[in-house]
Amino acid sequence: MFNRVIIAGNLTRDPEFWQSVSGTPVTRLPVACNVGLKRPDGETVIETLFINSVVFGPQAETCRQYLGKGSPVLVEGRLRERAWEHDGQKGKKMEIIASRVKFLPHRRDTETEAEASAEPDGVETSPELAEIEDVEEPTDVEE
Repeated sequence: MFNRVIIAGNLTRDPEFWQSVSGTPVTRLPVACNVGLKRPDGETVIETLFINSVVFGPQAETCRQYLGKGSPVLVEGRLRERAWEHDGQKGKKMEIIASRVKFLPHRRDTETEAEASAEPDGVETSPELAEIEDVEEPTDVEE
């Protein structure tokens, strides 16, 4: 079976960080993805998908340290359905277990694409901070 998903969007809130029972760092990234759809009448409609991504290990620490509300990211991983029961109410939610998180440049409306991706003078992006990947999901994660 093949289970792989890639999304790009912006964080809707600051990352949520905690540690598993065994001490593994875990970070939840709430991501909003916009998709432009064209109706038969020619009108463009924007649909927004909200999905949580869960990141483990050193990658979770890096995301917590460098990302915040509004940060653009690309998340690659696999879909997982999480089920729970609270006060007799059952619930389910799809989320992404991230194997790779790439920090994307902030895009500013007043700048061109090239200007938006350029770093300010004297600032360099470390390759290990810009893209982190391939972290195994621990089996003892509790929220």
